[in-house]
Amino acid sequence: MSDRPLFAVVGHPNKGKSSIVATLAADDSVRIGPEAGTTTQARRYPMRVDGQELYALVDTPGFQRARRVLHWLRQHERGAHRRAEVVRQFVASHRDTGEFPDECELLEPILEGAGILYVVDGSVPYGPEYEPEMEILRWTGQPSLALVNPIGPADHLGEWQAALGQFFQVVRVFNAVTAEFRKRIELLRAFGELQEEWRGVLEQAVRLLEADRARTRRLASHTVAETLAAMLAHRVERKLPARANPAGHRAALEAEFRSDLRRLEQRCRDRVETLYSHRRIERQEAGLPLVDEDLFAERTWLVFGLGRRQILAGGALGGAATGAWVDAHLGGASLFAGAVLGAGIGAVVGWWTADQLVRVRVMDVPLGGRLITAGPTRNRNFPHVVFNRARYHHWLVARRTHAAQGVLAVREDPRQVLPPLPGEELSALEKTFGRLRRHPEATAVQEELADHLTAVFARDDEAGGGEGGEHRGNAGPSTD
Repeated sequence: MSDRPLFAVVGHPNKGKSSIVATLAADDSVRIGPEAGTTTQARRYPMRVDGQELYALVDTPGFQRARRVLHWLRQHERGAHRRAEVVRQFVASHRDTGEFPDECELLEPILEGAGILYVVDGSVPYGPEYEPEMEILRWTGQPSLALVNPIGPADHLGEWQAALGQFFQVVRVFNAVTAEFRKRIELLRAFGELQEEWRGVLEQAVRLLEADRARTRRLASHTVAETLAAMLAHRVERKLPARANPAGHRAALEAEFRSDLRRLEQRCRDRVETLYSHRRIERQEAGLPLVDEDLFAERTWLVFGLGRRQILAGGALGGAATGAWVDAHLGGASLFAGAVLGAGIGAVVGWWTADQLVRVRVMDVPLGGRLITAGPTRNRNFPHVVFNRARYHHWLVARRTHAAQGVLAVREDPRQVLPPLPGEELSALEKTFGRLRRHPEATAVQEELADHLTAVFARDDEAGGGEGGEHRGNAGPSTD
């Protein structure tokens, strides 16, 4: 056997095998489809960190004629100690006949030493038609683990766990679409218990994956910090003839300024998604009411910005009193404090954001003509909006598995999934924003903001929910 663990993902057609492979290999190129028979040939997908292969999974076709295969094996029975030889004989006898192409294709990597990950759908009832498949796999003698992957409502977990426990060393509930990072790590550790020589290798893989996760969070934090600095420093300008009326250019210059900020935020999102190896995410759908809502829409400011009292108090106090203002007026308030705004808030936010976001100035040029400039913004609420939108987007991307290949799913209200930041943290963040407004190009200030982001991203990552579970089987010793 190779010193890198190899796992064959097998089971009935259309039960989520390819989704399991995509999630555990962090590879969104795995072909996943709702129709049966999407996978017709075995294909190997390695999991790599910094170019180093940690383990690999083989996506296989589903069983098609399991009863007939088991009947053949029993006809050629030569004792329990030689059952693996009989399976090998079956594959050799039928590999080129075209009679059992799917079974031969899925059994070959197992006979070459791959561990078995048997996948079933916990949203459908258990049936005896699955037993020939499980018995065939038991004949191979390879280490095995069963995964119950609920494609729909998990209404039949109990019956599946009871049945699978008769055939497999460990049975786990693992939803390939919703399993967060820590669930994947737990599953890897369970793999390591199946075979002694895999344990050390997979523990090392876990350490490397956790370190890579932390490094990715840090890179994402730097990406957001650099983007926010660029947005706070951004300005556009246009030189006009001496007799030109600046009023005719004001609207176009403001529109260009806003468009540039949207583009910077969009580029930031693309980079964060790429850092997490997501290259196929669709974001421009109606299902994204907050993440892809316009950066300058009033609803965005209501949900992601500071509240009315906080804005007004901040404007009154300002300067060196900013930290005390945040402590006094934020306290333990929600990060998304806009939800507590009362009647008439639309007018207040409209005044504070629309009129103050873009400052347009007209200056005479010494050699003739006039210069009209828009930006940089000095709006106190703007960095909070960008920060909170970036936090929400990161949370969505970081917890997204590579089996979730559709449109990025977004809840209507991010406060339902993201915890509020404590007042002292918001105070420190506001002070950092103040320094960033004054010195957006300063590497030390960007690093300070990246530190804030890294801590928040890590807490969001660790606090996320998820699905998973375990059932200890009867087919061999417990491995947990």
